[in-house]
Amino acid sequence: MKIAVVILNWNGLKLLKEFLPSVVNNSGDNSIYIIDNNSDDSSVDFVKKTYPSINIIINIENYGYAKGYNEGLKHVKEEVYCLLNNDVEVTKGWLIRIVNEFESDKSLVVIQPKILDYKNKNKFEYAGAAGGFIDYYGYPYCRGRIFDVVENDNGQYDQDVDIFWASGACFFIKREVFQKLEGFDENFYNHMEEIDLCWRITNFNPNLKKRFIYKSVVYHLGGGSLNYNDPNKLFYNIRNHQYMIIKNINASQLSLFFDLRFYVTSQFNVLLFLFYFVSFKFKFMTVFIKLWISSDFAKSKQKYFLLKKSNNNPKYYVIKSIIYNYLILKKRKYSELNKS
Repeated sequence: MKIAVVILNWNGLKLLKEFLPSVVNNSGDNSIYIIDNNSDDSSVDFVKKTYPSINIIINIENYGYAKGYNEGLKHVKEEVYCLLNNDVEVTKGWLIRIVNEFESDKSLVVIQPKILDYKNKNKFEYAGAAGGFIDYYGYPYCRGRIFDVVENDNGQYDQDVDIFWASGACFFIKREVFQKLEGFDENFYNHMEEIDLCWRITNFNPNLKKRFIYKSVVYHLGGGSLNYNDPNKLFYNIRNHQYMIIKNINASQLSLFFDLRFYVTSQFNVLLFLFYFVSFKFKFMTVFIKLWISSDFAKSKQKYFLLKKSNNNPKYYVIKSIIYNYLILKKRKYSELNKS
């Protein structure tokens, strides 16, 4: 089995210079691809001159994460994709265990390695850590990271375990499944595309497995902790979270307004709005106003709800409310959660 290591790039010359050597030196005879989202720096020229063996795919514009990968991956034929951020340092042998797992278990379709912080290599990285899950209301959390609390890696999660979602920073997926589900939802543009795709995999076939493999290690520069300190990122996180809930809830719900999941997440957004109001963070308030008045958002909600959905209801959560655990019970680590 061969893996295609596929890096999406947009004006990432500095990052490619820093992180691409580790990918080239540690990926063996697996093919490496750069999908370029119409960069206007010299990153493409740099790759052509410095690493002529790397395959370059050019998108005609900056499509963002979801469409950028969807378009570029049409030209990649390997059996397994590794979607790798351009700010990830990989380690020796990182692909060996991944290949072995895919070959030994044909029901395995998604894998995430251990993702540690590039700047603090004894600490998990925000985006994915040791594998992701969501609660009943669709809020994501990880082994090693719950909201803004990121744990040190002391080997406490050194077990290969099944997970609900894998981080888009280093996301292994079988090509057949990616194509069957038509890739990432391009309405998301940025943020949570990988969680949505993993949820759709569960809805499509609950017997397909997604797994965290701890002996494969990468280091991510990242910036996920900025998600709620940047109005633009906040917008996409909240909007896409609601998209994901609406898309993936069971078909038996008769109305969005009577679905507890949608109601609770909407009320939580109101509380966030009030928090920013009393904190005089007015630029963040505009995020919610934009969400509430956006015709695009309203149309997308209607479109998603009218989709023909499966009547199957595979269980997707083990924690009812991660917010309740975090804020009320003060459980800030995955190991402290009651997952029964």
